Formats: sequence, structure tokens, C-alpha cells
Amino acid sequence: MKSIVILISGRGSNMEAIVRACASEVWPARIAAVISNRPGAAGLDFAARHGIATLVLDHKGFASREAFDAELQRVIDGFSPDLLVLAGFMRILTPSFTAHYAERMLNIHPSLLPAFTGLHTHARALEMGCKFVGATVHFVTADLDHGAIVAQAVVPVIAGDDESSLSARVLKLEHRMYPRAVRWFVEGKLAIVDGVVRQSDGEAQAFS
Repeated sequence: MKSIVILISGRGSNMEAIVRACASEVWPARIAAVISNRPGAAGLDFAARHGIATLVLDHKGFASREAFDAELQRVIDGFSPDLLVLAGFMRILTPSFTAHYAERMLNIHPSLLPAFTGLHTHARALEMGCKFVGATVHFVTADLDHGAIVAQAVVPVIAGDDESSLSARVLKLEHRMYPRAVRWFVEGKLAIVDGVVRQSDGEAQAFS
């Protein structure tokens, strides 16, 4: 039975999708805790209602990013996680933190990486005239929004799209893709070979 800890900063809709999939698909795993860096994050209520331990570690109470990450790591490791999942966790993590969870920490980013790292991805894609947008699940490294790509979801840009409409369509695919990627990890079906993630069953790693 694998142990999963999920980090959020707000609503945590991807966290909700993962929690529901873990229960309905009977994964060989448990969501051990949901931790937020922001008091009052809406996702904490959902997790608590589902019997999951919840904690708040407010980053504003720490003198430095390093101090916060060190305490966050201590708290996370109290749950002995096999996998750490970032689900809308709005923090840039320090190299020592990412090294500690190397190849056992996943993130989802709302672009087709390596394009449009950082914030405001859909607005930037529209400004550039992109014909497709999407989202990427990847292993986390010290380089922001980099790391081996586990899965990607692709959404076409249609006439009249704006940042809000694109975000809503991409999010629907995120809710399918992220639980699937986490399940692959839990079931030992992912391997990084020469920097590329392979799914051992040959299941498609692209979603649309």
C-alpha cells in the first residue's frame, strides 16, 4: 500500500480528482495527508470530509524559503510518503527540497511543456497565436516547470476563446490525466529512461 501526500494552495480541484479516483478505482494506495501553505484553502475542507489528515503550514511565518521548505519536508516525511503530489501548490521549491523527493514528486502545469513555463500560460499562448494549448504532468526538479514528462493533454484553440474558456477546457482534461498519472506511479508502471518517461503497459501518455 503506497502512501501519497498532496500539497495545495487553494481549491485543489486536481486533488479532489485524485482522491475520488483513488477511492473509486481502489488503488493500492492511500492519501495520507493534504497540506496547504495557505490558511483557509478550500481544498482542506474537501479532504477533511473524506477522512484525510489536513495540515496548514503558512509560508508567511518563515524568514526564508529555505526555512519553510525544511519544515515542510519534516512535516511531509512524518507521513512516510512514497509519492508527493503538487496540485496547485503555488510555491517555488528549493533545490534541496526537490532533491529529497527526486523521482517521487509530481506536478501538473497548464501548458504543453517545455512551452510557457511559469504563470499566465493560456493568455501567453493566445498572444502567440497558438493553435493548441494543454497541460503537462511531470516529475519535479529544481528547474521550474521542467523535469521528465509523464503525460500531456492537448486542447485546440477555437474562435472566440479567451483565457477563461481555455482554462476551463484544459482543466477538464487535467482531472482525467493527473489521476491516471498518479495511478501509474502507484502501480509501478513508470520508468525514466534517458530522461524520457515510459509507461510499461504501453498505455497512451497523451490525452485529448
